Parts: sequence; structure tokens; C-alpha cells
Amino acid sequence: MDIAIVGGGVGGMTAALLLSRQGMNVTIYERSAKLGGRLAYEEGGGYRIDQGPTIVLLPELLLSILEEAGIERGRIPLAACQPLYRIHYADGTILHKYQNKARQIEELERHFPGEAAGFERYMTDMANVYDQGKPAFLDRPFLRKRDFFRIRNLKLLARLHAFKSVRKLAASYFYDERLIDAFSLQTLYIGGAPSRTPGLYSLIPYAEHAYGVWYLKGGYAGLADLLARELADRGVRIRLNAEVEELLTSNGACRGVRVQGKVITHDAVVFNGDYPGISRLLPQRANKLVKAYEPSSGCLLVYLGLNKRWPEASVHQFFLPPRLNDTLRQVFAERRVPDEPSFYCFYPGAIDDSAAPEGESVMYMLVPVPSSDHVDWEAEAGPLAERVIEEAERRGFPGLRAAVRWMKIRTPRDAEADGLYGGGSFGIAPLLAQSAVFRPQLAPLPVANLYAVGASTHPGGGVPIVMQGARLLANHIVKEMA
Repeated sequence: MDIAIVGGGVGGMTAALLLSRQGMNVTIYERSAKLGGRLAYEEGGGYRIDQGPTIVLLPELLLSILEEAGIERGRIPLAACQPLYRIHYADGTILHKYQNKARQIEELERHFPGEAAGFERYMTDMANVYDQGKPAFLDRPFLRKRDFFRIRNLKLLARLHAFKSVRKLAASYFYDERLIDAFSLQTLYIGGAPSRTPGLYSLIPYAEHAYGVWYLKGGYAGLADLLARELADRGVRIRLNAEVEELLTSNGACRGVRVQGKVITHDAVVFNGDYPGISRLLPQRANKLVKAYEPSSGCLLVYLGLNKRWPEASVHQFFLPPRLNDTLRQVFAERRVPDEPSFYCFYPGAIDDSAAPEGESVMYMLVPVPSSDHVDWEAEAGPLAERVIEEAERRGFPGLRAAVRWMKIRTPRDAEADGLYGGGSFGIAPLLAQSAVFRPQLAPLPVANLYAVGASTHPGGGVPIVMQGARLLANHIVKEMA
């Protein structure tokens, strides 16, 4: 079997590794000069930091997939984050999240007396539904709608409160608005508003406590470098700076690709990218079958190289405004830059001395913003970046502004130029109508031998989940081609 993979993101690379291990000939076509997609470094001024994903969740899922692909666990240098992360509230309260249950209960009782019982109930309930939800929704594709709409699945969706938002579900366990925020803000990891994202995604905050938050030494982008080396060692053909211009179809099947005007035939083609982008590569009659989707939120990303270190800092930190729900309403409903932004701060020097030169450090700040292109980013980006630097300095990093030696800003416009759908940083939005069976599947169109993988396809976004999608895809192709 000869298979083309259009796009060299983590989904495409993982699929290539799994398929090559089954003896298939694989060619990756990547339009840029490097594999990795969202897993990349931002570099400048002698500094380097992750450009995209930073938080490693579900380590066992990630490691088991890599093992299946032929990469030993010892080659993945994961370190547990203790605490998981730190939340800075506008009133000065600082909450630490811990994997250790007793320590988390102690922290909750210290800041929020009487709320620990809700946390214990939350963990018990979520453990039960996670054990059933993972095999039902994460470990299988839904190539036919009837595979999803079974009585058992519908009952499980009811237990997962799928028709209730993640925020409302958190409110059924906690009273204090700040704790409701703490157990629902995780939908921002995949570009969704807590008040609009269905309750089945509550498994993300649960998984943090159950399985920990991890850091990949050297940065998450190092995983892309490792996978690229393994692909090269296996003899997988990698064509860089090779943008696919068309998917070639005839008689209801995909027969290959056109690259730089040249027709190249393949037995099957995998599209690895934000799924709606497949439409520009298809002939008009097939293009009409690709429906419109709502993109995820965008991000303003601020990268800093600093001539100072903060020994007491945590790897992951969230800085919340007085009313997070109001801020996110401005982002997701009103589609505008918020008056009082929330932001996430990644500070790898807290766990990795090699993240920057001695005595120096790097930092990454992510501000949820609209993905739409009606925002004037030339006017908005600079002032917004300065505002979050000022807030981070005031609330957690004294002397931050004066320590800046290098800074770079990325906006949703940059994301869109890189091929991210609608300028959203996380694929299509995790809405109920765009989740599970309603999300594009690994065989998304009635075109034989054409497949899809990536953050916009089932099972969804986040590096381990995209890799799980690649595993489902590889298993399906092997079964089909047998």
C-alpha cells in the first residue's frame, strides 16, 4: 500500500509512524520547511520557547500510542508539574491545583471552607463516567451515525450531562464563583467557552487531577523533532516545501495528489490539517459536501526572552479577571477583544533549567481572543500585549517589564496565514453540534480512499487526543486494506 499524508502535523506524523510499522509505504507532503504543525518553537534574540501547545495531559495515552508506533517510553522525558498549576484571582487569592487528593482538599479548605466535599463528589462522579466514556467516545470512530446513537451511549451522555455546559456542570459541585471558574476554564485549552462547551468535556479538568499535568523537557515542540527523526530513520518519504494543490479524484475515489503541478498517484490519501481546509483541494462537486463549521477561539500569543528568573514561579499559571464569564462572553459572543482579559502564562524555567541561558528565562502568555478577522490586530495587538505584561508583573512577576530583552507577538491573523481555520488556534470549536458523531470523522466524505486526521476531526483537539485520532485512523486503514 502506498499512502500520501497531506500535512506534517502531529496527527500526520503519528499516522505515518503507525502505518509504516505495518509495512505500508508512506509519503508526507508538508508545505512548510519543517514538520510539526502546531508543535513548533518560536525563536529570536538567542531564546527559544514552545510556539503552540505547552500543557501535557493524559501521559499514558500519549506514551502508549508512541510505543505502538515503535518509540520507547524512555525517549520521552516527561516531568510531573507540582503543583499542576496556579490560579491568580483578581481579589488576590492564589489557588494551587494538585494531583494529590489530600493536598488538594487541604488547599480548598484553606481558601474555600466547605467546598472540599463538592470536590470529592466531583472526582468520584467523573471517575465513573470517564471509565465508561473513554472506550465509548474516545477509543472508537463513528463512521455511521447508528454506531453513536445507541441506547447505551445516550444513557452515558446523560450521565456526562452532555446537554449541560461545562460551566453549569461545575456549578452543580461548587458554590463559589471562583471555583466554578477553576473547574471549567479548561475548555479554553481546546478553544471553547466554558458556558458553551458541552459537559462531556468536563473530563479534561477531571483528567488533570486523575493523571496529572506534565512537562516535556526541552518543550513540547521537541516531540515533533523526535517523531521527524524516527520517520527519517524508517525511510518514510518526507517532502518539505511541497504544498499539495489538489486531491485527485475519479469514479468516487481519491487517486493521488497534485504537487507543484505534478500528478502523483497513491492508493490512499490522508488529509492532516484543519478539516474545513480540505474543501480548497477538492473538485467542485466534492467541495460542496464539506459543510461550514464554527472555528475555535483565537489567541494573542506573547513570547518573551528575559534577563531575570523568578524562583518561586509555577510552570503553568492562569491570571483571571474579576468576572471570567463576562470576559469570555465578550470574546465568544460579542466577538471582540475583552475589556479585562484573562490569560495563561507558561514559565518553563520553573521545571527546566535548560529552557534559557543561566540567569535568564523565557515566558509565553496566551490571551483568548476572537478568531474573526474583523479585529484590527495592527492596532489592538501591541496595547493588549503590554496590558497582560503589566498584569503579570503586578500579580506574579515583579520586575517583568524591565527584564524583557526579546518579545514577539502572534495574532489570529498570523494563525490564519499558517493555515489554521478562521484564525482559530484549536481547529473547529468544541460545540455540541461539532463533537463526537457530529465532528468530521476519519473517513469524512463519500470518497473512497480519502481520510482525515487532526484537531478538527474526531475525537478532537489536544496533542494526545489528535494522536489517538491517528491511531484510530491507522487501525481503520489497516483493516480496510487487509
